[in-house]
Amino acid sequence: MNTALTYDEVVDGLGDLPSLPAVVMELLNSIDQEDVDIAVLAKKVSHDQALTAKTLRLANSSAYSLQVKVTTIQQAITYLGFQTTRNLITAAAVTGCFAETRCAGFDHKAFWRHSIGSATGAKVLARHLRFNQDYAFTAGLLHDIGRLVLVSCFPRHYEKVLAWRARHDCVLLQAERAVLGIDHVEAGLALAEHWNFSDTMRLAIGGHHAPEQSGAGFLATIIHVADVIAHALDLAQVEDELVPPLSEVAWQAVHLDDAACLHLLRETEVQYEEIALVLLP
Repeated sequence: MNTALTYDEVVDGLGDLPSLPAVVMELLNSIDQEDVDIAVLAKKVSHDQALTAKTLRLANSSAYSLQVKVTTIQQAITYLGFQTTRNLITAAAVTGCFAETRCAGFDHKAFWRHSIGSATGAKVLARHLRFNQDYAFTAGLLHDIGRLVLVSCFPRHYEKVLAWRARHDCVLLQAERAVLGIDHVEAGLALAEHWNFSDTMRLAIGGHHAPEQSGAGFLATIIHVADVIAHALDLAQVEDELVPPLSEVAWQAVHLDDAACLHLLRETEVQYEEIALVLLP
């Protein structure tokens, strides 16, 4: 079996993926826009009862520290703001969108545990850096989405990747490149194009393993550090978890002292438990 894949083959496979609810696509596509009719979007989301219920459970979790219990999307927008509510709706939809795939060796739940852990770490780090926490959370949640593309569209190919990784005791990115000739970053960018993600999300997905590259953007730096933290805390609960290398440039850019680093680790663990409880099926 020839395991090499081209970018065009990945793009062709995207048509077989599940589609997000139309209103979630609208939210993702408008993430950089300010002139969004909030009332109309709230009404559209409310028509999806399962999505609404999951979003409201997340809004009422202690991670968002609301003093009142919200029971409608409009209330969530009123108390949390539009950007945060949009972020919660997106998280609720994306984590329930991909069905578990028959790919030997791939742990679907571990994938989402790590993604939620990265999103949580990115949110906490962004608050420390006075960066937009909602962008950071969403980008953290989506940073490895290309891995689900490869697993969903090419499960037999990805089984070879996982087997190669086990034999060589390396990070998945290295195994993907060795076996497929393409990696989850490129697959993630293909999906970002297919789903018409904003430029903000594309840059974060594209640069999270190489934040030092010119044009990667500061959000990619935040996601890179959060990704490493999630691995270091083993939030995915994977045996023999390998922590990917931390970019020295990214680490210098976030300039965390020992006290700030310890706070970031503790806060990430606490918030992760609460958020994962809602988002994971």
